[in-house]
Amino acid sequence: MRPFDGRTVVLGVTGGIAAYKAVMLARLLTQAGAHVDVVLTRSAKEFVGAVTFEALTGRPVHEALVAQGHALDHIRLAKRADLVIVAPATADFLARAAQGHADDLLTAVLLATAAPVVIAPAMNDRMWAHPQVGHNVGRLRAFGDSLVEPDVGPLAQGEGSGPGRLPEPETLIAHAARALEGLTSLAGRHVVVTAGPTRESLDPVRFLTNHSTGRMGVAIAAAAWQRGADVTLIHGPLEVPLPVGPVAHAVTSTADMHDAVLAALPIADVLVMAAAPADFAPVSVASEKLSKRAGDAVHTVALTTTSDILRDTRAVRPAHAVIVGFALETGGLDAKATAKLSEKGLDLIVGNDATVPGAGFGTDTNVVTIYDREGGREALPLAAKSDVAHHLLDRIDARLAPAVA
Repeated sequence: MRPFDGRTVVLGVTGGIAAYKAVMLARLLTQAGAHVDVVLTRSAKEFVGAVTFEALTGRPVHEALVAQGHALDHIRLAKRADLVIVAPATADFLARAAQGHADDLLTAVLLATAAPVVIAPAMNDRMWAHPQVGHNVGRLRAFGDSLVEPDVGPLAQGEGSGPGRLPEPETLIAHAARALEGLTSLAGRHVVVTAGPTRESLDPVRFLTNHSTGRMGVAIAAAAWQRGADVTLIHGPLEVPLPVGPVAHAVTSTADMHDAVLAALPIADVLVMAAAPADFAPVSVASEKLSKRAGDAVHTVALTTTSDILRDTRAVRPAHAVIVGFALETGGLDAKATAKLSEKGLDLIVGNDATVPGAGFGTDTNVVTIYDREGGREALPLAAKSDVAHHLLDRIDARLAPAVA
């Protein structure tokens, strides 16, 4: 899984009750193709054993600063690491790392490595709120380390609920991916992505919509954030979880999405309109539920066209922005997609035929063709939507003007 395949990740585990989550994190990293070197602190071994990590990673666990006559394990681990993750990080570890201590293997690795570092604190909420902990977190951030904020939720037995929980392994994986891949030319760019369907009310309980689940748009938003962008995800009702990282803005109708896109676009570097907004809406919305009466074989609803979001963005698009549309068709894809590309003044349009197996709504895969304003056409084979997202971002990346320092 991009970007872990073949990369070496040092996973540091310190002595907190949340150490059990590090076991699943090690497993997920290994399944993603990473070589995972686990470093356990002395107190971590009170919560989880080395054998568990060895069984999941297939690699020996490292514990002591000087082990079996080897005094340079910290240097070897530090040099071969592509990424260092510390999860969970206790208050004690934060204090020692912030002061530059090297009194155990893990803190020595941190001082010796040039790899990006991700630290995920976990502790009691009152400890997390202490000014000294905040000071240590600030120092580590100033050194360039990435700190993942603790989740809010139930803490250790009898301690109630509050900020201090270690985020779930899937969240930590997302932050690790961003640390590995976040130094692309998308870093610091503002990317606006739309995803999912919209709904147009017919009466208080019914609406018109389509079969979009939001998978493609969510995959693009997740991939852009992973590559270092600041991402705004404007989405209709989704059937997939929101991704880690992007700022999400939920909308319902096409008019809502129209207004949200136009508000976000003036400071955007990229707009990817991957949503499937409804093209039609009832001319009027009934104030009460429409009843089906005996003998009514046909019930006619007058429809009107909704606003064309992409066309309406032309007046507020920044001159440097890359604008991308999507065209889902059931025939005549080349002609319809290229017509939309021209009519709406796009840089790229991603076309796919909903009748092709593995493409369209509700699948984890897609089969797309990317058209550009210069007349280029690139047909991609069946691929996971996450892979399609990264391929599209490669094309967008190549079109972005260099960032102004």
